Amino acid sequence: MSLTNSDLQYYDGNVLRLPSEKRTEYHAQVDNLITELRKHITSNSDLKIAKVVKAGSFAKYTILKKTVDDPIDVDIVFYISNKNVDDSTLDNLNDLIYTLLTKIYPTKAVEDFEIQRRAATVTFVKSGLSVDVVPVIQDAQEPNHGWQYDLKTKEKNLTCAPCHIQFIRDRKNSDKHYRTLVRMAKRWKNFACPPGLKSFHLELILAYLQDRDGPTQNIEQRFREFLGFIAQSELNERIDFPENSAKVQKYFSDPVVIIDPANHENNVASRITIEEKEQIVKIALQAWETANYASVEDDNDIWKEIFGNKFKIKD
Repeated sequence: MSLTNSDLQYYDGNVLRLPSEKRTEYHAQVDNLITELRKHITSNSDLKIAKVVKAGSFAKYTILKKTVDDPIDVDIVFYISNKNVDDSTLDNLNDLIYTLLTKIYPTKAVEDFEIQRRAATVTFVKSGLSVDVVPVIQDAQEPNHGWQYDLKTKEKNLTCAPCHIQFIRDRKNSDKHYRTLVRMAKRWKNFACPPGLKSFHLELILAYLQDRDGPTQNIEQRFREFLGFIAQSELNERIDFPENSAKVQKYFSDPVVIIDPANHENNVASRITIEEKEQIVKIALQAWETANYASVEDDNDIWKEIFGNKFKIKD
């Protein structure tokens, strides 16, 4: 059965979207962490914190309600000023933040803390919230930009958390259904588990389709077009944005190319391997075929093959 916009807005509002009261709860928990970490960094190092930005899906309002399949992750970006961008500086930042987090929360289990490639993570078991603390060295010329360090590859990458938030806000302002589509795509990703595909990739693919085809008129149709784009293009099409139009286009040889709208020299999909790409396309093709079939059949249970058993369009 073809789903109306009202059907999918009901699904989004009642099943997918993070409730406002939970958002308030998580804000308070994150604000407390930021306050404590600021104090500990100031007391235990010579680092100067220029600003802290809440980032990621939480800040973009594309985050999903917590379920077994849908964890709650919040990114907070600490901008460090007056520091040189060198490997030792950035490497030590992650170690320092990890150590300070363990001091701030001394009663937490060791497994609740983790050093990842670009962040130090702390998980709060009771609320289910995971917070990634991302240190960046602020660019003196462009204060919203900062250099991020990958512990595995040792590569530096220029990022801009406020730019990413504004990018999503601009697409939402141009298309009132954009965030609903992003949450639907994330639910499909978390249910189908295409390897290597990240939430940010989904946000950018949907933004690319919006830039190309205009604002969404029919949510179900655009969602099917999203799956169809991945399946038919096989992710061989370069994905880029008007934000980069005035800049010199950089060539990338990676299997999948999705250009960062805040940094034209960064391919945000560079980690996706050829094998992962093939699996993503295969999974998207299966979902696309299922969605097309569900659209003409009078059986909502077919949509559960895409979104899981919690899919519903009415009480």
